[in-house]
Amino acid sequence: MLVASEARMKPFDKLLFPLLGLAFWVAGTILYEFRGHFVFESGSQRYWINFVLTPVVTAAMCIFILKWRQTPAADWTSAALLIALPGMFGEAALLSRFAVFMPRMRPETAGRYGAFLFATYALFLTIAEIVTLGASSSR
Repeated sequence: MLVASEARMKPFDKLLFPLLGLAFWVAGTILYEFRGHFVFESGSQRYWINFVLTPVVTAAMCIFILKWRQTPAADWTSAALLIALPGMFGEAALLSRFAVFMPRMRPETAGRYGAFLFATYALFLTIAEIVTLGASSSR
């Protein structure tokens, strides 16, 4: 039950978060279009370092945004979805035509790229859900 005095996500943020998510996706897609072959196709060690570091850095950036916008903990899951969904839909389209949208990478790299993206989105969404569950259990 929502009490009238409880803080809620600001209406402006409901527009801002998907726009930021779209901007992250566009920037990341451009980055990996030009540098993806270096990350995904130049050796296992480089891939695994990026596989671990990129989700952590990305989640930290998104958490910073949620804190900067003073998003109530009870709304972190919703806010995280608003940030993540534009990129998730974009990646679904991109992965369905990987060779067309990422011509600098080999088509067989799509699986590694998809796993990398999945881990990145999953880490951020999991953290947001844990924060939200913690907020709801402390009421």
